[in-house]
Amino acid sequence: MRQENQRLAASGTSLRLEIRQQRLGLRGPLPCQQGTAARPVQRISLGLPATSAGVAAALEQLERVRQALEQGSFSWEPWRRRPSTKTAQTSVPKVPPPSMPETISEAGDLRPLLAGFEAAFFADPRRRRRPAGSRSTWSGAYRPYLRRLEAVAAGARGATAMEATLLERVLETYPLASRSRQQCGIALGALARHLELPLPSDWSERSGGYGLHVARFRGLPSDARIQELVAAIPNPRWRLAYGLMATYGLRNHEVFFCDLSALASGGDRVLRVLPTSKTGEHQVWPFQPDWVERFGLESLAEGDGRLPQVCTDLRRTTLQQVGRRVAEQFRRYGLPITPYDLRHAWAVRTIHIGLPDTVAARMMGHSVAIHTRTYHHWITRRDQQQAVDTALARLRAS
Repeated sequence: MRQENQRLAASGTSLRLEIRQQRLGLRGPLPCQQGTAARPVQRISLGLPATSAGVAAALEQLERVRQALEQGSFSWEPWRRRPSTKTAQTSVPKVPPPSMPETISEAGDLRPLLAGFEAAFFADPRRRRRPAGSRSTWSGAYRPYLRRLEAVAAGARGATAMEATLLERVLETYPLASRSRQQCGIALGALARHLELPLPSDWSERSGGYGLHVARFRGLPSDARIQELVAAIPNPRWRLAYGLMATYGLRNHEVFFCDLSALASGGDRVLRVLPTSKTGEHQVWPFQPDWVERFGLESLAEGDGRLPQVCTDLRRTTLQQVGRRVAEQFRRYGLPITPYDLRHAWAVRTIHIGLPDTVAARMMGHSVAIHTRTYHHWITRRDQQQAVDTALARLRAS
């Protein structure tokens, strides 16, 4: 476990694994449970045994907490009443022996199967065109859920083969309608396709349901607040990074992987996010357009040397580490919002002004399905308002 903590420290993660009474837990700066802005060092009990399988599952939980902290969506509620290890083990039923040839060892060792899946993932020609983004996707969106699969398989004594029942059991370990459950469904669905393993017909429905909750949207900063908060950033380089995210709705790491030449005088101000980013090349327009001048973004056309000095050599770092550096800087300056709050505020802004969802999704570098699911509340409100306005216009004309 010492090696894992050393690796976490080297990657810039402030959370650590620890053993207390032969059980694994997490320790690090976490939001105050009394609701203040403080982030004291606190513990999360995971109830996992101090074994190699337990460490693998604990690392997946740590990654889940880290992502929630980075996106500002961390909540103590899921961690307040955790089942004991004994209960957790007995709640996982045995998987009956199947007829498939892909076997699991007595210890639940899925490594040969998962190694083949990983090799196929990176061999996909579409992913080979964006190696940095593919590495980031694998480490953040696939590996944590495959580690959970290994941990569940290790606890399902008597399991002798990979079967849909096992994948269903893993999916059910995540809360309903959560982002982690939705991402788990995607990852395990891809694994099932690789193994030609049939899944239940309602797999997509059971793993879906993720959307940014209305309460979270209510906490998004207004345009006026976004403009005010830039004054809290003393470093002019980070003020420019903040302005880029606010004006263009960029992901944390995309700030450092853009062609900014269009910001020059006379340019069309349309940024090109480079192919090395997580979701590949795409173009994005400014909303609000006058924020280009307000935040002084024209100066970036002279070269990215005006941005913060962050390592972007993907031979020595990852997109996740670059993005983590941005989130940490927001916390260092004591900003009451996260980088993703700026991105979500940009998306809601495009909905309010009537930009088509397909266009907005393209600019944000994700699918229309993800866009609709994430911003469901605001899109529904807009569409209903348009229908009401049309009906009232007919009524007035009659």
